[in-house]
Amino acid sequence: MNHQEANINHYARTLQKTIDFVTAHFRNTTQPFSGITPADLKPAVQSIDFNTTSSSIDDLLLEVKSIYSQHAVAFHLPKYIAHLNCPVVTPSLAAEIIISALNSSMDTWDQSAGGTLMEMKLIDWTCEQLHLGASADGVFTSGGTQSNLMALLMARDYYINRTLLYNVKMQGLPEDAKRFRVFCSEKSHFSIKKACSILGLGEHAVVCVPVGNRFKMNTKELKNLMEKEIAQGNIPIAIVATAGTTDFGSIDPLIELGELAKEYGTWFHVDAAYGCGLMLSDNHRYKLSGIEYANSVTVDYHKSFFQPVSSSALLVSDKDTLRLMCYHADYLNPVEQEKDGYPNQVNKTIQTTRRFDALKLWFTLRLMGKDVLGEYIDQIIYTAKQAANMIDKDPDFELLNHPEISTLLFRYNPYSTEVSALNTLNQFIRKKLMDSGKALVASTKVNNEVYLKFTLLNPATTAKDISTILELIKNIGNEYARNN
Repeated sequence: MNHQEANINHYARTLQKTIDFVTAHFRNTTQPFSGITPADLKPAVQSIDFNTTSSSIDDLLLEVKSIYSQHAVAFHLPKYIAHLNCPVVTPSLAAEIIISALNSSMDTWDQSAGGTLMEMKLIDWTCEQLHLGASADGVFTSGGTQSNLMALLMARDYYINRTLLYNVKMQGLPEDAKRFRVFCSEKSHFSIKKACSILGLGEHAVVCVPVGNRFKMNTKELKNLMEKEIAQGNIPIAIVATAGTTDFGSIDPLIELGELAKEYGTWFHVDAAYGCGLMLSDNHRYKLSGIEYANSVTVDYHKSFFQPVSSSALLVSDKDTLRLMCYHADYLNPVEQEKDGYPNQVNKTIQTTRRFDALKLWFTLRLMGKDVLGEYIDQIIYTAKQAANMIDKDPDFELLNHPEISTLLFRYNPYSTEVSALNTLNQFIRKKLMDSGKALVASTKVNNEVYLKFTLLNPATTAKDISTILELIKNIGNEYARNN
């Protein structure tokens, strides 16, 4: 047997044992979390000596089980309803094997070839689904934070290049940059402020617009704030709408915001990291109406398309705006290659080396199809409505919002106690539930008041699961009352 054949056989044996390991993990995992604490787990991790090696893959898998997999949060189980983590579909896992084994890098054609064209086709498909127009384009990214950063980079440089006739790449930020303003909902993702900080505009550049009673951006308040900033000599360069806020799943009024962006000549970005999955559903697609007015859109396939992390994209309505991020290196993507018709995806992104994450979505669409994913979206929205109705009818709970997608906030309050006591009670419930590992829910604060949060992204979660979780919450609340 030659060396290459021996390596191939070793690869096959190792992968088979690893697949058996993962299969056993799924078969034997019965609750979302083990309840392990950092203090309990850290000594075992710290005891590992990298100067010695495991004697076999079997021993290594046992080690990984003891310090990782048996404590890994099980997003695939129906009683995990905490954060925006979805269960992943099997075709995408098959694709992961190919992605890792072939190890293509998506920056240039000569490192990815067919993978480049497949990614481009998936980007075109997504743009078509969102009706972004014939000139639309995009690129896969690591996640919503990167996509939002790239969108605001383009918004900044698009304004500078168009209005100030100034080369920001060569000269840095112009003096006027300190007057740039980006408008977003007060419930938008933290990455908007983070992006403005990274881009040299500072967090002060972000103007947070109040929301209405459905936690959507108030367009009247937005217009007033824009006029106020203009009167102070500041410059609106972007409006950022959110299609699916993290805490409420609320969708800002995209049509009105798109019209305002056009009226004021600002970049219009839609952060649809969460809500992008609505495009899959015939029943709920209408909730994204107005997204077609966007200059740029953030899409997270690893949220609402049931893909493994990472699988995301930034889309633009005008492919030429992606050139604002283009740099040429003679050793990598020389100008001559572009002239000869070789597509290099590095020309569209701030990343260089990048995995072929698009293959996961390719496998999913080709083996399952859009309609099946759309049915999953319909199911989680239906279950979220059921959950809200159950909570709303129970006198022991206070429901804060009815879900527009699949997120809802509520708190346990059987005694109508004052706010600080309620905060302590609900924080205790969340932590105690996590420590038990029987179910995982999240929590957040609204006006300094603590609420529990359900985020449903698992079509396998049923009303019965929700009922069980609510009963667990009540039991913990009763325990707290007995002991305090």
